Amino acid sequence: MRVLLIGATGTIGSAIAAALPPRCEVIPVSHSVGDLRVDLADPGSIHEMYRKTGSVDAVISAAGIAKFAPLSYLTDEDFKISILNKLMGQVNLVRFGFDHVTNGGSFTLTSGILGRRPMVGSAAISLVNAGLEGFARAAALEAPRNIRVNVVSPGWVTETLAGLGMDTEEGIPAEVVASAYIQAVQGSGTGSVIDAAQ
Repeated sequence: MRVLLIGATGTIGSAIAAALPPRCEVIPVSHSVGDLRVDLADPGSIHEMYRKTGSVDAVISAAGIAKFAPLSYLTDEDFKISILNKLMGQVNLVRFGFDHVTNGGSFTLTSGILGRRPMVGSAAISLVNAGLEGFARAAALEAPRNIRVNVVSPGWVTETLAGLGMDTEEGIPAEVVASAYIQAVQGSGTGSVIDAAQ
């Protein structure tokens, strides 16, 4: 199985790469390092990535930028960055990727807990996370050739909280989060939002 893993160098992406079965050929993609790079906010960059990788069996996105700040401080540009990158970037991975994914293949996108459990400062992130979950449910209904579309909703990742100097008690280890992505790739469900905390 050829798996295109976007965000491969991040905390969750690295854990996904380690959790994929040895028989998988992982094609790592990053924004700023490695041989294969993509800018999710640039549709042309996504097209070029698919041109270079050719046919794959699964696309996993563990990437996307969105701004965190109190609503009164969020600017139009902050919302634009969040929408163009994390939301439309992943939407375009699916739209442009249908022709590059094999019959019965899959897309697994990343939303996040703030789409369903917002907090002060999460307006832009909550917007794009909720939008991604709605998109995946709808796109799954129209996906050709039995291609599946799912979303994983990670909670707070232990390693990320530790890196930010925050309390890790509520965190979920990256390897546990990664198992939700493996479930999405290896399972048969589509149009699902998989809560990585469960």
